[in-house]
Amino acid sequence: MPLPKIEIEALKNVVINIGGIEEEEEEWETMGPTPMPGIADLRNWDYKLLKRYKPFYAPYCEMCCFCTFGKCDLTGGKKGACGLGMAAQQARFVTIACLMGCSAHTAHGRHLLRKVLKIVGDREINMGTGINIEAPLTRLITGIKPGKLSEFIPVLEYLEEQIAQLLDSTHTGQEGSNLDYESKAYHAGMLDSLGKEVADLIQIVAFDLPKGDPDAPLVEIGMGCVDESKPVILVIGHNVVPSVAVMDYMSDHGLDEQIEVAGICCTAIDTTRYSQKAKIVGSIGRQLRFVRSGVADVIMVDEQCIRADILEQAERIHAPLIATNDKAMYGLVDRTNDSVDNIVAILASGKEPGVVILDPVKAGEVAVRVVQITHEQRKELVNILTDEEFKDYVTMCQNCDANCIVACPQGLPIGEANKAAAKGDTAPLASLFDPCVGCGRCEQVCKKHIPIVDVILKASLPYVKSEKGMIRVGRGPVLDTEIRKVGAPLVLGTIPGIIAIVGCGNYPNGTKDVYRIAKEFAERKYIVVLTGCGAMDAALYRDEDGKTLYEKYPGDFAGGCVLNIGSCVSNAHIHGAAIKVAAIYARRNIRGNYAEIADYILNRVGACGVAWGAMSQKAASIASGVNRIGIPVVIGPHGWKYRRAYLGRKYVDEDWVVYDARDGSKVQIEPAPEHMLVAADTYQEAIPLIARLCFRPTDNSMGRQVKLTHYMDLSMKYLGVYPDDWHIFVRGEADLPLARKEEYLRILKEEHGWDIDLEAKKILSGPVQKMDVGFDATNLEELIKKNE
Repeated sequence: MPLPKIEIEALKNVVINIGGIEEEEEEWETMGPTPMPGIADLRNWDYKLLKRYKPFYAPYCEMCCFCTFGKCDLTGGKKGACGLGMAAQQARFVTIACLMGCSAHTAHGRHLLRKVLKIVGDREINMGTGINIEAPLTRLITGIKPGKLSEFIPVLEYLEEQIAQLLDSTHTGQEGSNLDYESKAYHAGMLDSLGKEVADLIQIVAFDLPKGDPDAPLVEIGMGCVDESKPVILVIGHNVVPSVAVMDYMSDHGLDEQIEVAGICCTAIDTTRYSQKAKIVGSIGRQLRFVRSGVADVIMVDEQCIRADILEQAERIHAPLIATNDKAMYGLVDRTNDSVDNIVAILASGKEPGVVILDPVKAGEVAVRVVQITHEQRKELVNILTDEEFKDYVTMCQNCDANCIVACPQGLPIGEANKAAAKGDTAPLASLFDPCVGCGRCEQVCKKHIPIVDVILKASLPYVKSEKGMIRVGRGPVLDTEIRKVGAPLVLGTIPGIIAIVGCGNYPNGTKDVYRIAKEFAERKYIVVLTGCGAMDAALYRDEDGKTLYEKYPGDFAGGCVLNIGSCVSNAHIHGAAIKVAAIYARRNIRGNYAEIADYILNRVGACGVAWGAMSQKAASIASGVNRIGIPVVIGPHGWKYRRAYLGRKYVDEDWVVYDARDGSKVQIEPAPEHMLVAADTYQEAIPLIARLCFRPTDNSMGRQVKLTHYMDLSMKYLGVYPDDWHIFVRGEADLPLARKEEYLRILKEEHGWDIDLEAKKILSGPVQKMDVGFDATNLEELIKKNE
């Protein structure tokens, strides 16, 4: 018997789902070719990037210990027992690191959504009148335009499935190509970008955080800004929900002025986005030092970037620990289902050093109630070394140097500083405070068991108490209205670039480097955006007028401004700004159209990421996500430990050929941007490099003039010479900075052999590429057809 046929007329976009009827899909934009891409769907784009920007491997370990065939020596071209070579193993390791970072942000988003749906309900996503493209990465990657919080559920499901598929590929006996592992690392990075956007938009909507506010308020930052006379709750981590509960309970009970809430890492940033009553201690590098100072009366942690020995450190200062997330429970008893009164009694009595409370609202109440008791109990405690203890320890030091200096990631001269302190000069020890990353490895190898972290803290106490900066609250996304103003100047080059300072606090020479980098580019009218640890560390310093960067420069997305976008998950809005340039200024469809938009950004949007203190796996996935969308990244010297860079070869002409989408012709271009992921040793080396990586092949003459001016000035300022490659960015005399045009023409003629009429100030021959105002650069063959 034939099955009956059902015909539906006059209905479009209806999805028939057996078992239920789905709502009619909104046709808000034509769907592109790759909605919810799988591992292989963007491989072609990845291979175009990898052909130009070759992976360069710097093995941190030359063995593979992943399976019981090993460990296997992969040096000298040898393969492991499974058949995997050194290059593929390094690429696999990078992929795994990116997956760890991606899963951290995605799981953060999932946890946020689960909690806020219970606390505030399924809210509409309304980003205000200045934002129509509310979730550019979500639209670009999944093709979904979320209207309310629950509509992020399919996005998270997509992310979670892709993470599982990628992790599967890293198992023994799977992928064997280093380039395909690099493609998978790119995929994990893209997923990380999406997971961050989901997480930040959830908390923005749920807790009414700033929605692109350029005039977001200023708050205090620094170890010296915390009022020790009040009960102090220290919050550490990246998931703000429990900290929001703390602030709510305090507000509801009139305790805003009686209790101090201070934070470390991104929880600190996000707490101040919610309430300006909170304060920021600083980034991850301050964590051990501040905990050891004993200022905190209660420590509450959530997830990510928390010291694994935080319970031991909390016990050391007799402060109870409240763990609020199941990813970090520290062996504590789960008291989630106990009454608040019972938990408060346990913590106040010291019967247990800490507890797990997985209900954020309950955790917030417990923290506020307990801190009022423990503050009184701890008043007589002294955690900073006394003068006598300090003298005893520095005298005890044998200045053997063999252990602590080797153990120190920075190689700090601890023994020499102790020797000077024993003679009464504490300045060398105090000078170690900022370059110290606060890891504590030195203490573990000291033959005399000197608490070196405490010794440095004691010597630096005057500096610590005066460490008081101001930081603008994380503003969140870039407004569509801002993009309309800066889209053309960015693409044409008259705003020389976007400098995105992100990442952790593992700096080669202290926090001031990020301040210097941000200040230099803000003064030169670049758009400087910061997130996470970089945003915090740049706020610690003041200029000759006593102003921090955030006080001196406006918070708009415009040339010469300095923006704190927010926490690590707010990084997504930097991608979002570049995507919005394509969508708003160039009117490109972004829905499910990743490769085309990435191609547009690579060729037209002058931007460079700076992860100067990159440390974590999240930083690896952040960089990979930025790279896949066409934005280069500069990392600090510790970044080599990620094992891989993406380096361009400016001397290989065939690597620098693109299509002109107008007619399909192949065009030789300058190496712009030259690298996709590259390390620098010092901030002096990094600053000219960052400027160079903002060149794009479609810069107009005015924009190229501006970029060349900054590149050459910065190279002379920080390196003492003109760069040896500046001439390859000259397409004609109109590109040359006017102030030194004659000088540069003479150098081009005499040192580079160009044919130049010096009298007429005309370049007759020499440039790799001639300036063409209509040049429509693309790496994608399919875009040629689109423009025919």
